[in-house]
Amino acid sequence: MSATGKISISVLLRVQGFLLLIEGLFMLTVLPVTYFHHGINTFSIPFSALITVLTGFILCIATRKKKGQKINHREGVITICISWVMLSVFGGLPFLLSKSVPNFTDAFFEALSGFTTTGASILTHLETVPKDILLWRSMTQWIGGLAIIVFAVVLIPFLSVGGMQLFMTEMNGINYDKLHPRIMHTAKRLWGLYLFFTILETVLLYWGDMDLFDAVCHSMTTISSGGFSTRTSSIAGYSNYTQIVVTFFMALSGCNFTLLLIAMVRNPMALFRNEEFKHFLIIILTVSIALALALIFMVKTNVNYALRASFFSVVSTLSTTGFFVCDYMVWPVGLWVILLYLMFIGACSGSTAGGVKIIRHLIFTKNAFLELKRIIHPNAVIPVKINKKSISRSVNFKTMTFVFVYFLIFVIGVVALLAMGIDFNTSVGASIATLSNLGTGIGSVGPFGTYAFLPLAAKWVLVVFMLLGRVELFTLISIFSKNFWK
Repeated sequence: MSATGKISISVLLRVQGFLLLIEGLFMLTVLPVTYFHHGINTFSIPFSALITVLTGFILCIATRKKKGQKINHREGVITICISWVMLSVFGGLPFLLSKSVPNFTDAFFEALSGFTTTGASILTHLETVPKDILLWRSMTQWIGGLAIIVFAVVLIPFLSVGGMQLFMTEMNGINYDKLHPRIMHTAKRLWGLYLFFTILETVLLYWGDMDLFDAVCHSMTTISSGGFSTRTSSIAGYSNYTQIVVTFFMALSGCNFTLLLIAMVRNPMALFRNEEFKHFLIIILTVSIALALALIFMVKTNVNYALRASFFSVVSTLSTTGFFVCDYMVWPVGLWVILLYLMFIGACSGSTAGGVKIIRHLIFTKNAFLELKRIIHPNAVIPVKINKKSISRSVNFKTMTFVFVYFLIFVIGVVALLAMGIDFNTSVGASIATLSNLGTGIGSVGPFGTYAFLPLAAKWVLVVFMLLGRVELFTLISIFSKNFWK
C-alpha cells in the first residue's frame, strides 16, 4: 500500500474513533431514562455505550501519532460513506441487546434508518418498546439530521484533522453560502440554530397534549425530518394544536439552514428572494389546497379535517419527514398518487430533508423549456438562471445526470423488490420512501405500516437505498469508479 493509502486509513480511523466517542456520549445521556423506568438491572444502553466509547477511544489512541494530516476530497468522500455504516453498526446495539428486534439485520436497519433520517421502521407496537430505546431511536435521527459529520467539524480541529472536506462533502447542496470565512464557525452556528429549533418545538409541544418525554422525542425527529414517533399511530393520536405545531416545524426542517441563518443574522428578506424557497412555499400551498378541496367534494369530509390532513400530509411528504395523521391510502387513487409524486421532489437543498431537492427540479424544468427555445433559435445563447444568476454548463449537466440516475436507481429497486415477491404498490413505495429518506411510502409500507414483514434480502437492498439517499448518489457511486482510486 502506498504512503498516501496509509495516511488515508489513519485519518479515516481517527475520524471514526472520534465519531464513535460522540455517539457513545449521546448514548450515556439516555441512562437517566433507563434507570428511571427500568432500574439498575437493565444493561442494553449502558453496555452499548461502554462498547461504543471504548472502541472510539482505542481508535483515537491508536492514531494519535497521525495528527496534522489533512482530509482531501477522496478521503472526505470515503469518511462520509464509512461513517454512516460505522455509526449504525454501533447504534444498533441497544435495539439488539434490549431484544426490541430479533436479529442484527433489523437492528442495523433501524439504526441506519435513524441516522439517515429515513424513518423506515421494523418496530411494531411502539407502545410496548422500552422508553430508553424509543429515546435513543429518536436521538439517532436528531444526530443524523444536520449530520454527525457537521457536528464533528466543530471539534475536529482539536484532532488536527482538516474539516473543510468533510463539511463540503456533507453539505453538498447546489447553493452553499458561507456565513463565516472559517468553516468551524459556520458549523457551530448551524448546530446552534438546529438546537434552538429543537428546544422551541419541545416547549410548544409540551404546552399541548404531549408529556415531556414525547415532546422531546418528537421534536428531535421533526426538526431532523426523520419521522420516528413514540406511538404506532404517529401524530394521529394527538390534538389539532399538536398537529399544527408539528406541521410548522416540518416545513422549517425543509428549508435551507444556511439561508435561514442568513435571514436571521443579516437579511430577513433573503428567504423570499430565494427562488427555491419560494417554490417550496408555492408547492405546499397549491397542492395542499387542491387536496383539501378534493377531500371536501369527493370524499365529503368536513373542512377542518380536509385542511389539516392535506397540509400535514403534503408538508410531511415534501420535507421527507414521514409523520402521518391519516391513512391517505384510503383516499381516491388520484390523491395519494399526488403524494407519491411529491416523494420524488424533496425540499430545499441544505435542509435536513432528502429527495432530489427542489433546486434540481427547477434546473431540470427550466432546461426542458429553454431547450425548446434553443431549437427555434439554434444560435441564441439562453442560459438557465436561478436567483437571477446563470447556471454553468457543468452544473446543468450534473443536475440532468443526477435526476436521470435517481430515477434509474428507483426503477432498479422496484424491479429487485418485485423479483422477491413483493407486490407492486409496496415495491414502489418502499423504493422511493427509502431512496428519498422519507420512510412512509405507499402499499404495505404506507401509513400505519412497517418494514418488518420484508425478507432479509429486501431489507439489505433498502439499506443501500437509504445510504444512497442520505450520502447523495454521486458521492457513494463514485467510490466504485476506477478513477476515484487513482
